[in-house]
Amino acid sequence: MTWLTVRHSTHYSYYQPVDLGLHRLMLRPRESREIKLGSFELYTNPAAQVRWAQDVFGNSVATASFAGMTDNLVIETVASLRLDTAAWPVFDIADDAVLYPFRYADDDWRDLGALTLQNYPDPAGQLRSWAHGFVAGNPTNTLSLLKDLNAGVSQWICYQSREDEGTQSPTQTLNRGWGACRDLAVLFVEAARSLGFGARIISGYLYNPQGLLNGTLAGGSTHAWAEVFVPGAGWISFDPTNGGVGGHNLIPLAVGRDIAQVMPVGGSFIGLTGTFREMTVEILMST
Repeated sequence: MTWLTVRHSTHYSYYQPVDLGLHRLMLRPRESREIKLGSFELYTNPAAQVRWAQDVFGNSVATASFAGMTDNLVIETVASLRLDTAAWPVFDIADDAVLYPFRYADDDWRDLGALTLQNYPDPAGQLRSWAHGFVAGNPTNTLSLLKDLNAGVSQWICYQSREDEGTQSPTQTLNRGWGACRDLAVLFVEAARSLGFGARIISGYLYNPQGLLNGTLAGGSTHAWAEVFVPGAGWISFDPTNGGVGGHNLIPLAVGRDIAQVMPVGGSFIGLTGTFREMTVEILMST
């Protein structure tokens, strides 16, 4: 069990004052049996009017509205967390789902809905063919298949940090052979869906005190990974960037069907072309 303080600062700067539009913030960690939120504070400079709501996935969403013009925007959060995640979890998978292929119960299938459908076109079946290459037999062990797929992403794709916006499609990532953590997470989710699994994308923090994991420059960073729904075990976390299974070192902020739904900070501004200067993000974690 670890008590952890996470300080997250996002700083936007502009060459001249701009009008800030609404900003959508998904920065409050999601609580679970393994993660207990002790306290959470949100600050902005300039000051904002903040309204809180929950989206369809149960994520906490803050909408910040600003008055006046500014050439800087700072968004900061401080969260105190208790982490109680096992490094080597044991998953109690239902007997009828131990072997793949299996059939979800009718209620589960209806509720998973769009989480079982691929979001990106795959007209030539390239992704589906690649994913089926990890199916060792018919039948085969379900958890072993998912672990092999997870490890396969990091073996086929070279991790490379990207500062530019957006996410590569799964076929772009396969063809290029490299991608950021969000690209690898999307590739894994879409591959799992092509095999008939319900899967979702996660944004959050990677806690990496030893500095041994990809996707972080210091003790922690923002990160993207995936979860797959397996009957009996429920949602199982997979981090294809590092080949990890289970929630150890992972602190979720938001879950969703698509990566665009779980961006920690999103917003707009009104100003002249070329007004935007830079954005910097800093994550500090301490025990």
